[in-house]
Amino acid sequence: MSQYILTGYVENALAGAEYDKLEDGTFSGRIPSCKGVLAFGKTLRACEDELRSTLEDWLLVGLKLGHPIPVISEYDLNKEPTYEAMASM
Repeated sequence: MSQYILTGYVENALAGAEYDKLEDGTFSGRIPSCKGVLAFGKTLRACEDELRSTLEDWLLVGLKLGHPIPVISEYDLNKEPTYEAMASM
């Protein structure tokens, strides 16, 4: 598990992305475990970039509003943060 929790979450979520080439030659991408995360692009690379951006925005809004976030590859963003006393630093 990565020491950067959000980066690890995003990378693992994107690893499960599904892409389709559409009839007009453009691409669509989605992350099945993250309901509503869908993107389109003229090229596969553009679609991948847009999907990453959409996922990041979806995560930020979900965390801000307190929505449950799916656990992906042991990355559980729903846990309450723990704090250490300043004296221990």
